[in-house]
Formats: sequence, structure tokens, C-alpha cells
Amino acid sequence: MNKAFVVLAQAMGEGPGFNIDIQLGLGGGAFGVFLTTLLVGALLVALAPAYTDRMKRSLTEEPIDSFIYGVLALVGLILVTFLLVLTIIGIFVVVPLAITAYVLWAVGSAIAFLLIGERIVDAEDWKLPLLVGAAINGALALTGIGGLVSFCIGAAGFGAVLRDLLA
Repeated sequence: MNKAFVVLAQAMGEGPGFNIDIQLGLGGGAFGVFLTTLLVGALLVALAPAYTDRMKRSLTEEPIDSFIYGVLALVGLILVTFLLVLTIIGIFVVVPLAITAYVLWAVGSAIAFLLIGERIVDAEDWKLPLLVGAAINGALALTGIGGLVSFCIGAAGFGAVLRDLLA
């Protein structure tokens, strides 16, 4: 597709002046999602196994509630971030808020995809299910509709983590 734009621009007599590699951007994003899920999941299982099991149980017992809570919290977070950016002083609050939200999202998403990996692979330890879950998350990031599915799974994990944190 990128080559078609270059050919069209050359036919029009102008060089494009830039080169965008769409495949590299998608692949890099998918690899980043895979790696984040894998690393955060491994840290969670190694450092907080009881917490990870509790969050997986929460996701199993109340997936819809966790999803709704996660989506509503994300919408609220976006609104609060926007309002804080409008004030000059609020900009200093937005950066730590965004970093905290990203970490909580990564934790929730890793737990949700670990749970999915456990449902797919019947393994005795956590390594293979985590690898499968991370691979699924990375593969979903490659497509538009898969990104939406990945977002929904991440929102459910995010909601479960927030509900536990705020309870």
C-alpha cells in the first residue's frame, strides 16, 4: 500500500519526501504489547502470586462488572486528565496520574491474558499460559478489530484491579 502512494506521487511529478512503513509500526506495537504482557505477568506471578490468583478469581467470578468498571474508570480518567490539563497547575498532576493508570492497566491486562492462557493451555505452572496469553495479546494488536478485543480484555483486568484497590 505504501508503494502505491510513492508510485502515485512520482506519477504526479513530486517526490513524497517521507517514507512510512506501516508493517514496521504494527509489528513493533504488537511486539511491545507482547513484551509488556509477558514481563508484567512474570513479575506479578513471581512477586505477588496471591494477589494474581485473587485477581484471576475476581475476573472469573465477575467479568462483566470488571469490564464495566474498567471502561467507566477509563472514561473518567480521560475526563479528569483533560480537565487537569486545562489548568496550568494540573499539568503536574497529569503525568503521575497517567503513569499510574498505565501501570494499573498493564497489571490488569497481564492478569486477564494470563487467565485466558490458563483456559487455553492446561499446564501445571504459569510459564506456558503466560506466554500463550502474551502471544494472544500481541496477535490481537496487529489488527483493528483485534485491538478492540484486546482493549475489552484489558478493560476487564483494569476494572478488577481498580475494584480491588478501591475496596
